[in-house]
Amino acid sequence: MCHHLTQVDSTMAEAVRIAPTLQAPTWVIADIQTGARGRRGRAWQSPPGNFAATLIYRPNCTPQQASLRSFMAAVALFEALAMYIDRTKLGLKWPNDVLLNGGKIAGILLETSGQGPYVDWLSVGIGVNLAAVPDDVRDAAFAPVSLRGEGGPEVTPGDFLVRLANDYATQEAKLWEFDFDIIRSDWLRHAARLGEVITARTSREEITGTFDTIDTDGNLILTTPEGRKVIPAADIYF
Repeated sequence: MCHHLTQVDSTMAEAVRIAPTLQAPTWVIADIQTGARGRRGRAWQSPPGNFAATLIYRPNCTPQQASLRSFMAAVALFEALAMYIDRTKLGLKWPNDVLLNGGKIAGILLETSGQGPYVDWLSVGIGVNLAAVPDDVRDAAFAPVSLRGEGGPEVTPGDFLVRLANDYATQEAKLWEFDFDIIRSDWLRHAARLGEVITARTSREEITGTFDTIDTDGNLILTTPEGRKVIPAADIYF
């Protein structure tokens, strides 16, 4: 199902508001967001013509299993974008960004609700710079880029949603059929800087090492002079 709005504070917020009334997985898409946000509460700017949507549904899984769907969403997003641009120019940056020619074209934000062993709802927020880049981003580690700006075709948010929704459904089916191993393999196949030296900045320290893999819990694994480091959350730089 699709819930389309001309303007909203954020599709994530709207997804939470309508969740009690939903009977099926629903994509909330908006032409304009006035209060969108990304990871860790950071502002997310979305000029007109860009893609801003949230998928909300009951995944019938634990919070940990729900968190792994960020990698599934990233693979789906990669495949959707690869229909419009050379896939060799795309890359997935841990944990939840998509790069195009080294710049950030898309981001993913996951939120769950529920108090029991299984989540009640999973919201998957996705923003894609289809038409333009924000004009007020300064000193970003990965400068924003757009599909059009990097030589891609003009794609409407509505058309992109059709492609993305199909790819997401495909990845969800693969997850149920084959478990996280196949999603992990697909994600690593498209991972940016795999096997190269990167830096992970956590709330407590900065760790530099070789990007070895992600484990079965989605943690980043770096090989450093001090040994193998398992990193559950960080900002990545390279």
